[in-house]
Amino acid sequence: MRAIFLDRDGVICENRSDHVKSWAEFQFLPGVKDSLIALNQLGWPIVVVTNQAAIHRGIISADVVEEINQRMVAEIVASGGRIDRVIYCPHRPDEQCQCRKPQPGMLYQAAHDMGLDLARSYLIGDAASDILAGQRAGCQTCLVLTGRGREQLALLPDKMEGCFTVAPDLMKAVQWIIKFTL
Repeated sequence: MRAIFLDRDGVICENRSDHVKSWAEFQFLPGVKDSLIALNQLGWPIVVVTNQAAIHRGIISADVVEEINQRMVAEIVASGGRIDRVIYCPHRPDEQCQCRKPQPGMLYQAAHDMGLDLARSYLIGDAASDILAGQRAGCQTCLVLTGRGREQLALLPDKMEGCFTVAPDLMKAVQWIIKFTL
């Protein structure tokens, strides 16, 4: 089965340099809820994969991250969209785990647990690490220019040019996927 993977901060909500530390700091980006409603027409699982190093940095607890994610999902569902699963990596970059993007561990975990075909799936993110994780897992990838997207585009190696799509925001990325698959 195909799936859509989404990064959270910078794709679904505003990216904060000091981390999203509470529900009060979580702000949906414009058009995100409508984008998720549009994704429903594909009928594929929608999975959020997000690095949350603030946990191992001692800035917030895993319980707070889980509460934020649960409230995010509830608000999306209330608006007519859906998120089928949220997977997060609590590790700092120096811990060099296999789940922290740019490693594909979260994607592999979702594929294993949900029976997903990564080669037929899509990942949408706003960072070079998102694109690299998606490509390492074999997904089609799209960099959105919201969040850190504009600055991150310059960090991707020139040899990757043409290997991923660039969209101004989540809605345009969703429209690209729908057009490409229907």
